[in-house]
Order: sequence, then C-alpha cells, then structure tokens
Amino acid sequence: MVEVIPLPRQGLHQTVVVRLRQRIVEGHMAPGAKLNERELSESLQVSRTPLREAIKMLAAEGLVELLPNRGAVVAQLSAQDVADTFEVIAGLEGQSGELAAQRIDAAQLAELRALHYEMLAAYTRRDLPTYYRLNAQIHERINAAARNPVLAQTYRNVNARLQALRFRSNFNERKWQHAVEEHEEMLRLLALRDAPGLRALMVQHLEHKRDAVLEQMQGGVLPAARKASA
Repeated sequence: MVEVIPLPRQGLHQTVVVRLRQRIVEGHMAPGAKLNERELSESLQVSRTPLREAIKMLAAEGLVELLPNRGAVVAQLSAQDVADTFEVIAGLEGQSGELAAQRIDAAQLAELRALHYEMLAAYTRRDLPTYYRLNAQIHERINAAARNPVLAQTYRNVNARLQALRFRSNFNERKWQHAVEEHEEMLRLLALRDAPGLRALMVQHLEHKRDAVLEQMQGGVLPAARKASA
C-alpha cells in the first residue's frame, strides 16, 4: 500500500506530479490503468484542480495518455515503441557521455562519485526505489556535465516516457548486477577523460536496458500495448 502523506500548499500541482510520477515509475499504477480522479484525490489529499494539472504535465512527459471518452490512463508502449525510443535515448546518452568526458570538472566528478557510492549502498540493500532515484540522478548529472542545453532538454523529453521501463529493467538480478558494473566503468572512463570509450559504454548500457525490457515484455512480465483494431 502506498503511504499517504499530506501535501504542502505551495507548488501543489508540482508536488502531485512528483507523487504520481513515483507511483507510475515504481509500478504502483500499471501500464494501461485508468487514473481514477476521485481515488487519487482522496489518497493524495488534494482537490481535483491540482490533480488535473498534474495529469496534464505527466501526459506532456509521455507517462500518461489522455484518451477520448476514457480519460487519463498510464501510458503503455508497444515493443516497437520501446525499441524505437531506446534507440534514440541510447544515441543521446552516448553523446552526453562523450561530451561529459571532455567537459566535466573536478567538482562534478566528485559529486558523481558520491552519488555512485550511495547507489551502491542501495543496491547492497536491494532497495530498488532508492537505487533507481540515485541512478537517474547519475545519468542526469552526466548529461548536465555535457554542458549542452539543447541536448539536455531533448534528453529530458525522451527519457521521461522511459522512466517506468528503466526502473523495471532491474527486476532481473543478473542484469541489475551487470548495470551496476557498467556504472563502475562509467566513472572510470569519466576520470580518464576517455570520450570515445564513454560514448560506446553509454550506448551499450542503454541497449542492455532495452533488451531487458523487451525480454520482460515477451515473457509477459511487462504488458505491451495492444495494436489498435482496424
């Protein structure tokens, strides 16, 4: 059961966005599930106005779909959607890694190391929600270290719709361990300022995420979007 925590009055719809995004990413709301406004208003202890604003923002991110006569549902990607989107994000992360290796400063590198050690502690506890939050911050900091605002905005737009799938890609213990090992290598390559090496590793890392998600979809662990009938 999701813990109910009263929300602050200031920036209410932004806070609702964070809470709803967390529920979707961590699988508390399954792909294709309808967002029941009455139930969500009660569980989040907010009125429907900030809730609807939050739903619109999540729809803009691609985590929610607004369907005629059905309302809002959690986005559900087909296998082809997944493959296509991971293909794009792999290219973006590869470019981020290459530029970051060239442009990162000592303070940014130290901050990444600190986040990495926190992430390792969460992995040791098998605390996937905390692990994923720190993992996402590491990817975001590498992207920021590239110092390219156009790349950063494009990355945020594409990555938003993959958050729930990237979270679930760690459900397989062996693949999760391999992802941690790849993160160790990312830090090593950043410290060496190995731009080509980090580009290749970031692309490989995202391809492994894609393969894990597609494997889960094929095995029925993750639901795939149904093709629309003619």
